Amino acid sequence: MARLTPDNEQRARDLIALYPYPRSALIPILHVAQEQDGYLCADAMAHVGELLGLTAAEVRGTATFYDMFHTEPVGRYLVAVCTNIACMLQGAYQLLEHIEERLEIAPGGTTTDKMFTLEDAECLALCGNAPCLTVNWRFFGDVDPQRFDTLVEDLRAGRTVGLQAAGASIHGAGGPSPARPSPSPPRPAPEPGAGGVRLTTAATTGATASLDGGLRHGPGEGRA
Repeated sequence: MARLTPDNEQRARDLIALYPYPRSALIPILHVAQEQDGYLCADAMAHVGELLGLTAAEVRGTATFYDMFHTEPVGRYLVAVCTNIACMLQGAYQLLEHIEERLEIAPGGTTTDKMFTLEDAECLALCGNAPCLTVNWRFFGDVDPQRFDTLVEDLRAGRTVGLQAAGASIHGAGGPSPARPSPSPPRPAPEPGAGGVRLTTAATTGATASLDGGLRHGPGEGRA
């Protein structure tokens, strides 16, 4: 598909009406275009530019700045594996290597059946459940090779709730709520009489602000 469909063009015009300046609707409309085709093709970006009074180069410049937009076709499921420090220390590179072997693609590649596209991502903000990944921006934490294999089988069989949609792709549609990771075990309570750490912050006036909300003034200082 190329230009926006009549229905999506109307959605774009409705978005434009929400903003004082048409160009402010650029990113929301790019999501509409990507939802339509699964990626941002040149004709769609040119059409978006016409609606907003922007050149195709201006639209493409914005689209290529954000990694949530794709200017080349991608698979139905976009798998992004975090390899930042917290995940790296928990075996993210070993997980990524396993995923490459399982899907038979490298980061940036798409499987021959157009089902999966693989990305090597920076921090996905699920550090407490490293290593983690996202599938169409839905979070999965504490992932190991076995759990990933199960996830792939579920996706291929259509058993994963919230990741199915009609049409060629669901990228750009916002995605479902993040999957809830298993709760961490509770931390043991401190032993009686063990004491604790009391934090104070020195202010420029010489007064001290404490965590209990009180303010203690330094010697010779009055109260406001």
